[in-house]
Amino acid sequence: MQKQNAPKSQLLSALVVASFGKRYDVELENGTQISCVTRGKKSDLACGDRVEIHMTSVNEGVVEDILPRSSLLYRSNEYRKKLLAANVTQIIIVIAAEPSFYEDLVNRCLIAAEAAGIRALILLNKSDLPETSAALKRLELYQSLGYPVQALSAKQDASQLRSWLQGQTSVLVGQSGMGKSTLVNALLPEAKSRTQEISAVLDSGKHTTTSARLYHLDSASSLIDSPGLQEFGLNHLTSDEMEHAFIEFRPYLGKCRFNNCRHHKEPDCAILNAVRDGKISQIRLESYQKLLSELA
Repeated sequence: MQKQNAPKSQLLSALVVASFGKRYDVELENGTQISCVTRGKKSDLACGDRVEIHMTSVNEGVVEDILPRSSLLYRSNEYRKKLLAANVTQIIIVIAAEPSFYEDLVNRCLIAAEAAGIRALILLNKSDLPETSAALKRLELYQSLGYPVQALSAKQDASQLRSWLQGQTSVLVGQSGMGKSTLVNALLPEAKSRTQEISAVLDSGKHTTTSARLYHLDSASSLIDSPGLQEFGLNHLTSDEMEHAFIEFRPYLGKCRFNNCRHHKEPDCAILNAVRDGKISQIRLESYQKLLSELA
């Protein structure tokens, strides 16, 4: 962010409630929403950011400063990073039995949450589908690690989610077609988020949310809906941060024969021994090794 051009006395506090590339909707303390841009070409704001703005007209302004964040959720590849949400306390990973959910994406979202210090909830939507029991079976691994799983059907009754949302600033993440916008509509009918039918031929959803948007559930609870994901790069993490984000690895870290052990084929590797003894899942080990190879 460039040095502010407006005197501090002229700045207003605001909350970023929607992001559209280089333009943002921000909410002033009186509840009024206006459109803002940032100074310069670089755009590094996320939905949920607290900012200070300078009004340039009745309905527009310029973001002059970003206030310190309590958390930042983002994804990255070797070329760029994509900010998803700031100052969130909870990530809700929305999946469904149909279209098929990518277990690799679930793992990546959990790793991103752990690395950012954000608690995670796995939400299995469309629980009325007959394939749900098989999906719940796949999720037993994550429940055994301590990650809560909530099953519901947003089209029938989303009220079970409200207790998880109370007092939290939550962000919905997941593949397209999992029903994130339907969840928002069920919780906040006035939001009128756009939904579309799933493409059965492609076994994937169509992108319906093209920008992140924050909704107030009550005075203490907010919900951010984010665009559907097909990938979740974690190139911003170091190898040490990566292994620590696998929570079942933590009791064994530092106990390998070699200090620089990467838990691949090294002798006397505490992680590999734990996998052999059934204390760590082979699925999670393979996920870790895949992510580590991407970093390399």
